[in-house]
Amino acid sequence: VQLQASGGGLVQAGDSLRLSCAASGRTFSGYTVGWFRQAPGKEREFVACIRRWNDGSIYYADSVKGRFTISRDNTKDTLFLQMNSLKPDDTAVYYCAADPRIIASSVYDPRRYNYWGQGTLVTVSS
Repeated sequence: VQLQASGGGLVQAGDSLRLSCAASGRTFSGYTVGWFRQAPGKEREFVACIRRWNDGSIYYADSVKGRFTISRDNTKDTLFLQMNSLKPDDTAVYYCAADPRIIASSVYDPRRYNYWGQGTLVTVSS
């Protein structure tokens, strides 16, 4: 599957932003899909994910719970990340990722995802 992330930009603290990730090439609904982010000088970290098929379980990093909402539209092969109440600490390159075989206990580990988008930069000014 090929992934194309978009929607990043420069916003002020407290603003909202919606990221999109368009998928192509395979049955999108059969993939666990998620968002990761990487700030300068830091490791890539988990943000949120949705499990595949009818499971649909959703997971969030503690740092974004209550502010970010992940969703997917399988009819349009698109993944979304609605980000509200943005903080300067949310500044990072955001990547979408997918994999058809991740088990629930591994969804937080970026090494378990075999398909990645190119990343979109989110900058939050104070």
